[in-house]
Amino acid sequence: MASAAEQLAANLNFAAFAKADELKKRLWFTLAALVVYRLGTYIPLPGINPAELAKLFHQQQTGILGVFDMFAGGAVSRMAIFALGIMPYISSSIIIQLMTSVSKKLEELKKEGEQGRKVINQYTRYGTVILAAIQGYAIAVGLEGAQHVVTDPGMFFRIETTITLVGGTVFLMWLGEQITSRGVGNGISLIIFAGIVATLPQALLGTLELGRQGALSSGAILMVGVMVIVVIMAIVFVERAQRRLIVQYPKRQVGNKMYGGDSSHLPLKLNTSGVIPPIFASSLLLLPITVANFSAGQGPEWLGVVTALLGHGQPLYMGLYAAGIIFFTFFYTAIVFNPKETADNLKKYGGFIPGIRPGQRTAEYIDYVLTRLTAVGAVYLTLICLLPEFLVTQYKVPFYFGGTSLLIVVSVTMDTVAQIQSHLLAHQYEGLIKKSKLRGTRR
Repeated sequence: MASAAEQLAANLNFAAFAKADELKKRLWFTLAALVVYRLGTYIPLPGINPAELAKLFHQQQTGILGVFDMFAGGAVSRMAIFALGIMPYISSSIIIQLMTSVSKKLEELKKEGEQGRKVINQYTRYGTVILAAIQGYAIAVGLEGAQHVVTDPGMFFRIETTITLVGGTVFLMWLGEQITSRGVGNGISLIIFAGIVATLPQALLGTLELGRQGALSSGAILMVGVMVIVVIMAIVFVERAQRRLIVQYPKRQVGNKMYGGDSSHLPLKLNTSGVIPPIFASSLLLLPITVANFSAGQGPEWLGVVTALLGHGQPLYMGLYAAGIIFFTFFYTAIVFNPKETADNLKKYGGFIPGIRPGQRTAEYIDYVLTRLTAVGAVYLTLICLLPEFLVTQYKVPFYFGGTSLLIVVSVTMDTVAQIQSHLLAHQYEGLIKKSKLRGTRR
């Protein structure tokens, strides 16, 4: 009985999808944009010796540079025009959001609605260009410090590399915005998602090759497979988990009729911040040492020490990563959800939480519940992102199977599927409205 109902629902969804021309256009646009992004990760920077670069990256890929390469979709190992990826944009977003909570001017812009949001986005773009220029120049200097990687070092190479990398980041920023407005899903998240998914087959083959050579036991490979399944199940369960606060609306009489008296609920997600905290924490860890591994021992001594301490599995890396995840979980949740504003809206429309006085007491109660949920969500994100790191460090498995990558892949997939379903529902409603209008015209 249940299978027949599921089959009927699937047939209805397929029929609705077949007629949803607007959704098809959006999906094709998203796919084409991601293909363009993937092609850009294979266009190398001019003046680079590919063989020497491959040797250098092979020596350093087990460190944090490998994480950067994962987020960039392999563009770092090939030193492509998209080597910086979208990370400068994410770092700029972090800085602007931190400044929004400090600067009164930015806070006022945030309250101005759409117009203020456009100005803040413009500031974020300016910050992206500045950060990309700094990182691009640092990468150029770091590449020159490595022997035989740059064919013709000098100021011209540095300027050329900086301009190319900045242009690649700005193009990806624009491409992500176009996907968000004209495609399906969040463009920035989908670009990161595409980079991670593109490197998964290589990581899987590398793991199986280690098993074939005897460097990795069959039990370890089986453990990694079980870990991946358990992590995915945990992510799906928690990302769908909600705490629903009952909201009651009082009855009111208008003329001879009674209105209201209904009850609803206010859904509070267990993980309100989504995948943002791990991405923000990773980007901040990557920012100060983008070029550290490229110097190949020829840079300052302290730079080598920092690089070693921030390697995978190191206590400093684990501690900073966990602290960054917890901080950004609370910080981003405070940005996207305002308990006082929610309480004021409930009071405005006559809603109240049973047993809680409307207004300030309701805001305090919502904040209390949200803080506890956020604490659980922060622990969940920390465990998801750090537990696989211990296994990866112990068994030397490629870290593409880590919790951060799985969290991003699963969460972005769920969000994209939810947006596709909303587009399908909107299309079905439009069809019903058109039919009702035609029937009314005939009558």
